[in-house]
Amino acid sequence: MYKILMILSSTLLALTIGHSESTQTISERDASGGTPAKQIMALPDDPATTTADRELMSYAYALAERAVEHGNHPFSALLVKDGEIIFEFENAVYSLQDVTQHAETGLISQATRQFDRATLAASTLYASTEPCIMCCGAIRWAGIRKVVYGTTSSKLTEVIRQIYPAAAKNPLPESPLAIREIFQRTEPGVQVYGPLMEAEGIAIHAKSWGEDPVLRSILGNQ
Repeated sequence: MYKILMILSSTLLALTIGHSESTQTISERDASGGTPAKQIMALPDDPATTTADRELMSYAYALAERAVEHGNHPFSALLVKDGEIIFEFENAVYSLQDVTQHAETGLISQATRQFDRATLAASTLYASTEPCIMCCGAIRWAGIRKVVYGTTSSKLTEVIRQIYPAAAKNPLPESPLAIREIFQRTEPGVQVYGPLMEAEGIAIHAKSWGEDPVLRSILGNQ
């Protein structure tokens, strides 16, 4: 199932770090493009992130927008070593007709063929949106030790629910599993930072998902 369907299922990833909500908001619009929706509060940046992280995340968001232009979902991933991008990948689930081609898994599938494990371990993976469980597994087995993500999956879910009211009918767990918990349970040595520049990510998702053919077919007429 596609990444967003994983998020809307019982495997929803939600942010559980103790940040309070930011005063920064994004006013979104519904799938028709005309009716203003309620404001979505963007969480504050992880205080441990840096100016360099912001610059790289800005590029990751631009790459996520390019994925939409190519007919795919608005996600991207970068592999960065010593401040330089050594590999990048945008979501390609539609263009490659492969539901496993999330930004992170696609990047890791190709990067592990080009770089040795020492290089991967010394690199940071930047994800435009919080990685799903499948992608966390790939990150773990690749030996990548640091992840920085932009938009939380919980805020992505809010966007989807605004565009497709039927999505709100999906049952969600009381205690959603977050990327930090996944790695705490499976690979505690992985460092996780995020969210970062979440308002920008929310805006990208808000203008992208209304035209997604899978969600429109499943939820658009409910």
